[in-house]
Amino acid sequence: MGIEPAVRRSGGLAVGVAGGLFAVGALAVLSARPAARPTADIHSEYVKYLSGKDSITAYLAYPERRDPAPAVIVIHDIYGMSDRLRPAVEKLAREGFVAIGPDLLSRKGGTPASADDARRLILGLNPDTITMDLDAAAAYLRALRAVRADRVAVIGFCWGGGQSFRYATNNPTLRAFVVCYGPGPDTAALRRIKAKGLGVYAENDARIDAGLPDLMTALKRSGVDYRFTVYPGVGHAFLQTLEKPEVADSAWGAVVRFFRGTLEGR
Repeated sequence: MGIEPAVRRSGGLAVGVAGGLFAVGALAVLSARPAARPTADIHSEYVKYLSGKDSITAYLAYPERRDPAPAVIVIHDIYGMSDRLRPAVEKLAREGFVAIGPDLLSRKGGTPASADDARRLILGLNPDTITMDLDAAAAYLRALRAVRADRVAVIGFCWGGGQSFRYATNNPTLRAFVVCYGPGPDTAALRRIKAKGLGVYAENDARIDAGLPDLMTALKRSGVDYRFTVYPGVGHAFLQTLEKPEVADSAWGAVVRFFRGTLEGR
């Protein structure tokens, strides 16, 4: 991938050469874990919100905290609102964020039981309609008393990772976006990104990793603040499949630290 190790540390190789707002990726240092912090009790429920004239179903989770919380939109993978989505929403809520995972197949009658059917329907979605439904999710969050209206971010997985990247090009009010092993958007749109970004990639994910060098060059040219890590010894969707729990824990820790840094400050 054209990334050369610059520093050797216990637990892995780290690459950390920053250039302006752009930082090159790194092989994960698995010993780097977030500082100990109690996780919050949560309340979760299914909700509906309007997007145009249609109703979108979403899974919403709140942390138990006294003050309004930053919020995160969670974009599912190509299999729709499956058992992979709910744990991510709940995990973010336990870390103190209000999190919402919309079913982007709501306009098609909701995510079907068949994974093949869900995949087929996802691939047929109109990109502009996806943006509209994500905009409506952001508006729904901002209207909640439990949410800090100016602190909304997005994260997506696989297909949803690509949609998270694309949504960052379409919503300049986002404070942050996270791409979990998803492809980059049209490079001409990168200049529209205002949010800070974090990329989570897998070493054994040739299809996605092949596009990283060109994507990083385009991000640097566009002045986008985007940092990424390629996690060793794991493949595509490792945060959901948990093929190596310790690697998934390390990546989740980095995501949580990133959201705390971008959403909880002034």
